[in-house]
Amino acid sequence: MLADDIRYSLRQFLKTPGFTVTAILTLALGIGATTAIFTLIHAILLKSLPVASPSQLVRVGNNENCCINGGLEDDWSLFSTEQYREFRDHTPGFSNLAAFQAGRSQIGVRRAGSNDPAKTFVSEMVSGNAFDTFGLTAWSGRLLHQSDDQKGAAPVAVITYRTWQQKFGQDPSVVGSTFLINGQAFTIVGITPPGFFGERLTSDPAAFWLPLSASPLIQAGTFDVLDHPELEWLNVIGRVQPGANQKQMESRMQVELREFLQSPLSKLPKDAAQFIPKQTLHLTYGGGGVQQMQEQYRSGLHLLMWISAFVLLIACANLANLMLVRATSRKPQTSVRSALGAPRGRLVSQALTESVVLAILGGIAGIAVAYLGARVLLSWAAGHSYLPIDPAPSLSVLGFAFAVSLVTGVVFGTAPAWMTAHADPIEALRGANRSTKSSGLWAQKILVILQAAVSLGLLCTAGLLIRSLTNLQHQHFGFDTHNRYILHVDPQMAGYKADQAQVFYRQLHDTLAALPGVRSVSYALYSPMEGNNWGNTAYIEGQAPPAPGSNSNNASWDRVSPGYFETIGTRLIAGRTITEQDNAGSRNVAVVNQTFAKRFFKDSAIGHHFGDLDQKYSGNFEIVGVVEDAQYWDPESKIRAMFFLPANQWSKYDDASETMFENVSHLAMDTIVLQTAGHLPGLEAQVRNAVNQINPNLTVSDFETFDVQVKDEFIGQEILVRLTSIFGFVALALAAIGLYGVTSYSVAQRTSEIGIRMALGADRTGILQMVLRTAFLQAGIGLLIGLPAAILGGHLMASHLYGVQPWDPPVLLGTTVILALAALLAAIIPAQRAAGIEPMVALRIE
Repeated sequence: MLADDIRYSLRQFLKTPGFTVTAILTLALGIGATTAIFTLIHAILLKSLPVASPSQLVRVGNNENCCINGGLEDDWSLFSTEQYREFRDHTPGFSNLAAFQAGRSQIGVRRAGSNDPAKTFVSEMVSGNAFDTFGLTAWSGRLLHQSDDQKGAAPVAVITYRTWQQKFGQDPSVVGSTFLINGQAFTIVGITPPGFFGERLTSDPAAFWLPLSASPLIQAGTFDVLDHPELEWLNVIGRVQPGANQKQMESRMQVELREFLQSPLSKLPKDAAQFIPKQTLHLTYGGGGVQQMQEQYRSGLHLLMWISAFVLLIACANLANLMLVRATSRKPQTSVRSALGAPRGRLVSQALTESVVLAILGGIAGIAVAYLGARVLLSWAAGHSYLPIDPAPSLSVLGFAFAVSLVTGVVFGTAPAWMTAHADPIEALRGANRSTKSSGLWAQKILVILQAAVSLGLLCTAGLLIRSLTNLQHQHFGFDTHNRYILHVDPQMAGYKADQAQVFYRQLHDTLAALPGVRSVSYALYSPMEGNNWGNTAYIEGQAPPAPGSNSNNASWDRVSPGYFETIGTRLIAGRTITEQDNAGSRNVAVVNQTFAKRFFKDSAIGHHFGDLDQKYSGNFEIVGVVEDAQYWDPESKIRAMFFLPANQWSKYDDASETMFENVSHLAMDTIVLQTAGHLPGLEAQVRNAVNQINPNLTVSDFETFDVQVKDEFIGQEILVRLTSIFGFVALALAAIGLYGVTSYSVAQRTSEIGIRMALGADRTGILQMVLRTAFLQAGIGLLIGLPAAILGGHLMASHLYGVQPWDPPVLLGTTVILALAALLAAIIPAQRAAGIEPMVALRIE
């Protein structure tokens, strides 16, 4: 019987191709939009790592941190090398426990014996058992082993399949060859399997995988993090043995953590001992890996899912309207069938089957829309980067699309099925045009009101996000991006040491400054909005130190070259900036931002002293200048207290680890800022050639305009604005089409009535006003329902708004006007058609 209903439905659709195509396209739009968003939700939030038996993996920790931390974490998720080894060697219940570098490193790579300049790649260091923990086998060669992660082991590396395929042309000789990585010889021993991107989903994942033991070679110019058990820099993921009790494992690891913190290896200050009993960690599901990207995009994806669901709801309402018109036009036929004895349940079943079949056809078309939509979304999100996400629908996505199609079919098929169930055999004898019932028309009008309300809410959402993005983009950031370029040159890639840093950066500065059209060159640890941050505690001379565990004196800091503030366009507020005279032979100085000055000093900050790391260093730096606040983080962040230290000055510290960080900060000033006289075609090639002349092992990475670097910070908000705007106007178009359809159908149903009115003296203007009044009544009711809903939606999405209220009057007024114009455009054609009816023609139809 079901097969007969399906065949009957397909025959009916073939008889009305216009209706069928319209219905399928409408459904494809609604189902496709929803499925496209679900494709991303599944890939980012729900999909497991491409490893063996991901359900057996657990992660030690449930927070997202990066990249090298020290001190107490309270709820731990990053661990030192010594802590990892303690967990690995003394925690029963794990068949394997692996460690992964929390940050990623830029490395310079070139083939041994080649004259080609080094190229920049992303690398990640992992424990030797990392690939065994994931249950992976090599595509070619072998992966890392535990024996590779031993002190004195031969330097080896593993390359990803994608890197081997795209950067080395699938050359089989890569495996077994020697490559210079940061000037050190490494043997490539294998290629990872296709699709593997690491322990976390991220843009531009690691291309090279190195054992933890390679750290002294990769960081040869600064320090070896392996020698600092007090520094936390590793994510830890393990595979649990069958039957192991995770609660007992977690409790044991908490004890091991606290024992380590009480040992001299932790190098914790004495006043931190009181906080050790409060330190904890948790074992969490590790099949999805480290959830940094997931946490970043979770709320935005959920918002888009809700918005796309509302678009689907409007599409369902449109289809329900079409099906109601179709059911009304077939009412005489249905009544005859009922009069001839057809069971009511059979008629309802056939009507629902027809709706579900139509929805499945729309769902099939929607999968194509979803695939294209997901590809577009990924290209928007990734920009120039690579995201290891496949937009092709997986089995889960196909199942979702099928389920949505079934639900959609039932939703928009309920009203026609209800009308079929209440078909009166008397109608077949009376004739359709003489029917006195108008329940179908009222049902259609209710659906149009619902569409208008939902479309208004989506338009308001888009309007609020547009206003928020505009506010973000047009705030004063405290720097000037015009005619400025940012690039990175890391001397560690060429094997430079900390004591060579000053000479190297002077040579680099002079070489780039000599290029035609370059006005000024500066360098720093990092520049505004490039996604980096160095932080420390500030100790003010003459003021009490912050309480143990307090963040009140936390401040960000940067080490910068002379002329840095002038190069990036940050204004001087008081005192002076950093100059060439601030060198090793002069007193140590610092420049602070306005937030730093206001937080720590009641009067002028000039002349005051402060230090970092410890109260005993509180006299290290004399403040000689105050610059305006500049946004160094994401556009929505609150400006932090910040100080700037000269590139050519060194501070003396008592502890070896403190001295080590001082050395690192001088060698890691790899952010280069160029200010030019205007647009310079071919500048990037000139810069790369100049850097290669200094040392062929040096590489230039991330060469881009300062303007592009800032704009990249808005990618997430721009995608959200684009999609909500698209969804909002699609919803408005669907609502307008629905209003047009209902108004046209109403005019057709009332042709005889209009003819009689005009025969009795009604003028055409009155008829026009009557039809428009009915249409605007529906839109007005939708407006009254939609406005409170829009304001409520604004409150729910307040976390995505910047500088705009959820009830922003311009947005509410603007979307109301847009809805009114759409209603006018949708109703004017049927109204003019009604006003043009000839009374004699109308009466003749009756």
